[in-house]
Amino acid sequence: MKRLSLGRIGLGTLTGLVFVILYGPIFVPIISSFFTVKYGQVDWGNANLDAYALLINNDGILTALENTLLVGVSAVVLALILGCFLAMFYRFSQSPGRGFVQFIIFLPFLMPPIITGLALLIFFDDINFDRSLVTVIIGHTVFVLALVYRTILVRLQALGMNMIEASYDLGASGWQTFRLIILPNLKSALTGAAILAFALSFDETMITILVTGTDNTLPIRLWAMMRLGFTPDINALVAIILAFTTVLVLVAARQLIPKEFTAREA
Repeated sequence: MKRLSLGRIGLGTLTGLVFVILYGPIFVPIISSFFTVKYGQVDWGNANLDAYALLINNDGILTALENTLLVGVSAVVLALILGCFLAMFYRFSQSPGRGFVQFIIFLPFLMPPIITGLALLIFFDDINFDRSLVTVIIGHTVFVLALVYRTILVRLQALGMNMIEASYDLGASGWQTFRLIILPNLKSALTGAAILAFALSFDETMITILVTGTDNTLPIRLWAMMRLGFTPDINALVAIILAFTTVLVLVAARQLIPKEFTAREA
């Protein structure tokens, strides 16, 4: 019993140490967004929201954030539509080329982002397509499509064919079967895939650098600011993004975990 207790204490201590080393730096900008930091010392007696007030008045950062949200939402919508139909094609089709289609879907996600971005840049240049937020949306859609596709495909494979065959036996059309049977069963998978894809799109930098035009997204804006240093309002922005992404991850985890598993754990 003593050895077991000492083992648990040691494991807990090691886990806490790893947690502090990995995630401790994340809390630095959060603290700096509420307290004044001078010469590495935190003034704990001077809590304020000045950094958040500066953030509201920083038009450049807000514009970049708006562009990032626009790109992320657009890429997620396109990836959900394409991923859903491609997953259904692979699941229900007997075409010999479906394996090759799946290979093409996964290829941009598995390659280094700089290769994917460079390939897209060459493609847009060859067809004389001007770089803009549209090209960024296309690049992000190509990048996150594999994640969305795989999430939906796993849920389709778990669904089975009994309900679908029963729907057809009762006289339902293909569209009715998709709308009333398949789509409701994909709801949690679509939600989880959308959240994870948005998180990937929000953070993507390398592909964005290569295919962007004159409109900057937030990662590109922050990348440019690294040479001159960050202003205090960036700490407020980091705190807000961390809180937002934490909520997204919790929602995604809730949606992706099977209901029967959570019910059994309860």
